[in-house]
Amino acid sequence: MKRERVQEQIVKQSWKPGNVLSPLPVVLVSCGGRAEWRPNIITIAWTGSVCSDPPMLSISVRPERYSYKIIETTGEFVVNIPSIRQARITDWCGMVSGGRVDKFSESGLTPVEGLQVGCPIILECPVNIECRVQRTLPLGTHTMFVAEVVAVRVTSSLVDAKGKFRLDKAGLISYGLGHYFALGPIVGHFGYSVRKRKGKKKV
Repeated sequence: MKRERVQEQIVKQSWKPGNVLSPLPVVLVSCGGRAEWRPNIITIAWTGSVCSDPPMLSISVRPERYSYKIIETTGEFVVNIPSIRQARITDWCGMVSGGRVDKFSESGLTPVEGLQVGCPIILECPVNIECRVQRTLPLGTHTMFVAEVVAVRVTSSLVDAKGKFRLDKAGLISYGLGHYFALGPIVGHFGYSVRKRKGKKKV
């Protein structure tokens, strides 16, 4: 009976197929930094983890974007995860072309040399993930770069006394249906739904 009442309260609409998977991580991908390519930044929402061992992720880029040729040629990029503080500049980096504008110079973001790749990380972003392309998959409007994670850096002030990275304190943002959203509080942890509750100790 309870399920029937819920079904009566929920009304669905049918939409045409589209990219409505939300929210998504919105990231600043840095690339270039070699003699033939100056450092550049592109804003990307089509990104995700694809493998644990080896650690791998993917980004999808339109071939007509300025950064596409850089990544295709160098085979390297850095996924920088921005916070609310970089929300406006994250949008800006997705609206202007690196072919016409030096985004690092104009945005005020700080490029720092990568540990394992030739392109810089963005100092102000809480998380920096250096990547090396392993596969390139043309899919249609976008080409997916599947890459191995070769180095990770996090902002030290977000690491607590126990060495745990407090992602919940980073003030991260997400993207969905044309809008940016602030991420909310922690509502659980992996496996909490099946974890047995600790009973009261007998006296």
